[in-house]
Amino acid sequence: MAQEEQHKRSYTPSATTPGSEPSRVFHIVLLKGFASLSLHSALDTLQNANLVAGKQIYDWCFCGLTEAPVISSIGHETHVDTSIKEISTATDIVIVAGEGVFDLELGPLKVWLSRLARGDVRVAGLGSGAIVMASAGLLNDVPAAVNAWYHSGFEELFPTLELSRRTHVSEGLRCSSAGGVSGIDLFLDFIALDHGERFSDLVAESMCYTPLRQVQKSVDITIPNSLTVAHPIVSKVIAEMERTIDEPVSPARLAENVNMSTRQLERLFNKYLGTSPKRHYTRLRLREAYRLLVQSHLPVIEIALSTGFTSTSHFSKCFRAEFGSSPYELRGKKRNSESGSN
Repeated sequence: MAQEEQHKRSYTPSATTPGSEPSRVFHIVLLKGFASLSLHSALDTLQNANLVAGKQIYDWCFCGLTEAPVISSIGHETHVDTSIKEISTATDIVIVAGEGVFDLELGPLKVWLSRLARGDVRVAGLGSGAIVMASAGLLNDVPAAVNAWYHSGFEELFPTLELSRRTHVSEGLRCSSAGGVSGIDLFLDFIALDHGERFSDLVAESMCYTPLRQVQKSVDITIPNSLTVAHPIVSKVIAEMERTIDEPVSPARLAENVNMSTRQLERLFNKYLGTSPKRHYTRLRLREAYRLLVQSHLPVIEIALSTGFTSTSHFSKCFRAEFGSSPYELRGKKRNSESGSN
């Protein structure tokens, strides 16, 4: 395991299979009560990448606020390789926290992060690690994936920051996962950035795991949005639809808001989208529901309500008509892919 070797390779994602480049080192900061499943989801993914590659393309170093062992969420004592004060440079930093994150003294860690997290340094939060990133000012322009258990506390502490509705955010240099096995998807995305999706899929296959991106690719959930439609009125109406997915507005009100009759708006939608405003609205809501089903752990009833369906039976009927399976069947497919990784 890496101790004090500091690999200075900058973060330059590649679409190639593993070559002769040095291994990428993740400096993993463990905080008291860190989420054990989140940590091991990440480690198992990296280790399986090494096994599939036939060599060590990834390494990691456990860091603590001090050199003392750190107690995990399940009470296990984990020895660290070093303390953060001994680390002066890094390419990848991973913060792993747990339920007691709001009670921790994070001053020294925030100072350390503000010093190291510059340039091309990637920082990721696992478990409640995104809360630490937010407190260090690292998420001012980036949505955070945080477990629903911590949403109220996060919003109270950081009212101006954006909470993602996804289980993980892997774009750019500020990443996070909402905990549990979503860490697998986060690190599979990292592997895909380094070595291409094909290699990442082989790693997932070795773990008997189906990545979320494959679940999403199994059905086309793309649909014209307010940024891709050329006609300004149609674009404006779609933007209104996107803003009111949880409380749908009637077609008559949508038309009234752009000073048109319902019939005029229908003709405009048929001309530019080949469908009616009502049908397009429903499809937008169903696609948002699909995303929530595969990217969150919200109950089906909550997803139905959050996308404007007051009846789960009506929601299920519409969902099956659009995607060929019920919300429960899709959720079951996701659950099976997660249990297959255990």
